[in-house]
Amino acid sequence: MLSSTASELYWMSRYLERAENTARMLDVTYSMSLMPQLDSDNSELIAPLTITGTHEPFIERYGAISMNNLLEFFLLDDKNPSSIFCCIRSARDNAHAVKGRISGEVWESLNTTWLEIKALRKRGIANLDTVAFFDWVKERSHQVRGATFGTILRSDTLRFIRLGTFIERADNTARILDVKYQVMTENEDPVREFYRWNALLRSVGAYEAFKELYKQSPSRDLVAELLILRNEVPRSLRASVEEVEQLLGKIEGDAGREPRLLTAVQHARLRFGTITDLFAAGLHNYLEEFLRDINAIADSIHRAYLEAS
Repeated sequence: MLSSTASELYWMSRYLERAENTARMLDVTYSMSLMPQLDSDNSELIAPLTITGTHEPFIERYGAISMNNLLEFFLLDDKNPSSIFCCIRSARDNAHAVKGRISGEVWESLNTTWLEIKALRKRGIANLDTVAFFDWVKERSHQVRGATFGTILRSDTLRFIRLGTFIERADNTARILDVKYQVMTENEDPVREFYRWNALLRSVGAYEAFKELYKQSPSRDLVAELLILRNEVPRSLRASVEEVEQLLGKIEGDAGREPRLLTAVQHARLRFGTITDLFAAGLHNYLEEFLRDINAIADSIHRAYLEAS
């Protein structure tokens, strides 16, 4: 496979996953904004900007931090590369470049998503049902992913698509857990903390999984264990890294020795680590190190497979 083709497939899925992750994050932020505000520093509203690293450009363009401004910025803003609109546009552009390597159903699903979000943007955010929009983004992402897994040949084409998904997913889960953990440890109100833990679980689609696995109220230690060390949860760090390791092992050729080694080391840390070890080292420090490591893996994948030789 040409490196340019692998790159388009990889980034198509990363951008689509990013759009879904942004919808999940904003859905929770929007729900929390409807609660009585107990934080004078607007920590809940600032969290999406911190997670995506977009605080400065947001302030430059919008000034005041408010829920309405956040929705403008993250939903349909064509000048914000992190917006759902821009992510879907980029995913569609990448898919268009490799139409010959993906199935017609995948292309039609992704292209329809692009056409629909263009129509939504034309109508304007004032006419948007916010909660319904978040559900729509998640549904469209699930539909494209289902078409991908159900119709594309089990070859390097599918492997590079799924690589992009799980690299993006690992990065997002680590970021949202780190930022939310810091926000939540600063508030001692038990009722608000309960809703925050539940909101965090819902943002990564793990609320039902938590209830089934633990059968008790969420707490700092249990949520961290679930989203970092439990491979039963599709969006956990361990599950994502495990998928990346398996996919890299199946890609043809010897170019990927470096990313395979880096991923194997990270997977071993997650597989044999304990929540006691994580908190002994400091969860924030651990997650910062994980983000550096997952970005190092992504860089090594780029060098091994996605750069023109």
